[in-house]
Amino acid sequence: MKAVITGGLGHIGSRLIRELPIVFPSMAVVIVDNLATQRYVSLFNLPSTVKYYFVQGDVTQIDLAPVFAGADVVIHLAALTDPGASFDHPEAMEQINYAATQRVAEACVEAGVPLIHASSTSVYGTEKDSVDEFCGPEDISPQSPYAEIKHKEELFVKDLCHSGSLRGMSFRFGTIFGISPGMRFHTAVNKFCWQAAMGQPLSVWNTAYDQMRPYLDLGDAVRAIQFVIQHQLFDGGIYNAVSINISVRDVVDTIGRYIPNLKIELVDSRIMNTLSYRVLNTRLTRHGFLFQGGLDEAVRTTLQQLRNANSVCV
Repeated sequence: MKAVITGGLGHIGSRLIRELPIVFPSMAVVIVDNLATQRYVSLFNLPSTVKYYFVQGDVTQIDLAPVFAGADVVIHLAALTDPGASFDHPEAMEQINYAATQRVAEACVEAGVPLIHASSTSVYGTEKDSVDEFCGPEDISPQSPYAEIKHKEELFVKDLCHSGSLRGMSFRFGTIFGISPGMRFHTAVNKFCWQAAMGQPLSVWNTAYDQMRPYLDLGDAVRAIQFVIQHQLFDGGIYNAVSINISVRDVVDTIGRYIPNLKIELVDSRIMNTLSYRVLNTRLTRHGFLFQGGLDEAVRTTLQQLRNANSVCV
């Protein structure tokens, strides 16, 4: 079996390349990454029992045909992933993210390879208490250029699938938390753990403290990808992947169990979505997938990794 993972050195990818072969022992893993974020460390200490092939390059530029040839699945994770930064560079975000998805999907069509496409629950914006994949268009209201482009990517992949030219699906991932070799600290849980460990005040958007939002444990993200491959869920559908729906207050309270006397600094954000809602995993759970990740364990293990970086971290 051969799996191609674009953006394979990133937060999700760097853990996926290690854990996917556990479920598929004979798998060869092709990692495609442009190293723009210089995550060389994600290639350190890979399991010696797995055949890895690293391709350094940008998926919008390199010839994908020989990379995808003979593959059993392409998992497309390559993207710029900072919604806040997308306000300052919307054109670049579209040129990079949408162009990458378009080119990867079309290459999958040419190679006859199924596609797993990573999108985001940030495409939602609703006044309902909860929403799932079967919501109406009135509940799709992206609050950033990043989210708008992710939704556009979804539509492109869906159209190819419904035309019969592509076997694929899109995950709407909640905000990722949890550790990996290519871990980033720009999203809420991870960022707050870093700030707390460094003795810094936690910078909280002033509109967001008690808003409910969807979050995804990294282990659940990896297992969900494994599940889709095992069950061949390449039906052109949208699948939410969310471990928990929690507020920033919940995150702060959890970190406070390990690091006392936390300080909160309220800051303004250009993402001014004041709506509070939960995202449900209706489609994936109907197929029998169980989400297992929890906030407390993820916070504890993240802080453990930082325990010697600063004496504040215990």
